[in-house]
Amino acid sequence: MLYWLLYEKLFPFFHPFRIFRYLTFRTAFASLTALLIALFIGPYVIQKLREFQIGQHIREDGPQSHLKKSGTPTMGGVLICIAILLPTVLWSDPSNPFVWITVLSTLAFGAIGFADDYIKIVKRRSLGLTARAKLVYQGLAAMGVAIALVVLDEFKMFSTQISVPFLKSLRPDMLWHAWPATVPYLGLLAFVPFVLWVVLVLVGSSNAVNLTDGLDGLAIGCTIIAAGALALLTYVSGHVVFADYLELQRMPLVSELTVFCGSMVGASIGFLWYNAHPAEIFMGDVGSLALGGAIGTVAVIIRQELLLPFIGGIFILEALSVMLQVGSYKLRKKRIFKMAPLHHHFEQLGWHESKVIARFWIAALVFALFALTTLKLR
Repeated sequence: MLYWLLYEKLFPFFHPFRIFRYLTFRTAFASLTALLIALFIGPYVIQKLREFQIGQHIREDGPQSHLKKSGTPTMGGVLICIAILLPTVLWSDPSNPFVWITVLSTLAFGAIGFADDYIKIVKRRSLGLTARAKLVYQGLAAMGVAIALVVLDEFKMFSTQISVPFLKSLRPDMLWHAWPATVPYLGLLAFVPFVLWVVLVLVGSSNAVNLTDGLDGLAIGCTIIAAGALALLTYVSGHVVFADYLELQRMPLVSELTVFCGSMVGASIGFLWYNAHPAEIFMGDVGSLALGGAIGTVAVIIRQELLLPFIGGIFILEALSVMLQVGSYKLRKKRIFKMAPLHHHFEQLGWHESKVIARFWIAALVFALFALTTLKLR
């Protein structure tokens, strides 16, 4: 809203306000605003969560060292969402449809996580929504994002062509244009692959971040790295010079999501201040699902979904460890890891929690840097 007020409305009368048209300036200030919001209202949120006795329930079959964390305020994701969404609305162009799609997607996934956390608190157990219910709600939220993007594609504001790392000339289209649109309702089948793809990416991304959130500062630290990489990708995707130099499909409107990614970086840093070991607050599902949904949504909009395994490399490894563990036990009655997700496996090997966190952060940074190098290795 500040962009609309100070640049679009007041710039003709006060020319120094032209600085608000620059995306880099607004991204930097959005990040700082998000950081300050998280730092300043963090103690208030922690105090209120304690007053309402909203504490984390620790699974008894997990590492015994975690039992002492029982009762630590959770649902800190509310703080993260406020610190991300408020600066985004303040500093971004309110007429940009991709900003609102990302904001609403973050809210939708955050609401699912909120319901999950609320059930855990009320029933005082470590499990909230059933796995099926959670997947259904996540799928519906993802379908809403997909449908909105299909509509924008019809208005030539979005491209369903997906970017393939290392192959600059290969851009497969996710829409089946071969379906005869003249046959009633049959043309709608053209959208099925794209919708299913978006559902897979967003549901997978949100759950991957959720599974990573098991150690103090682990998930939020990896989020800072992933959001920083996405901020750079969104900027170059909308920049006429950089997009042409890197031979990316240029989408001018998506560059406004750089403000959102900047807000995510700032909010995550601010939350890490209170979530660092030993944590004063946990993000809960309301935070992890919202962050995962946001990361997935941005990746889909800038058509870099295939880079997600590198942008969020730790998230993917954590999710894969759970799938492999469950699949191995069901098929062979044997476990691959001492415990899943992967961070618990290393704890069981004797690594201290702080060492696991630091080394996973380093690995996340390496993954993100590799993702960025693929822009030129094409």
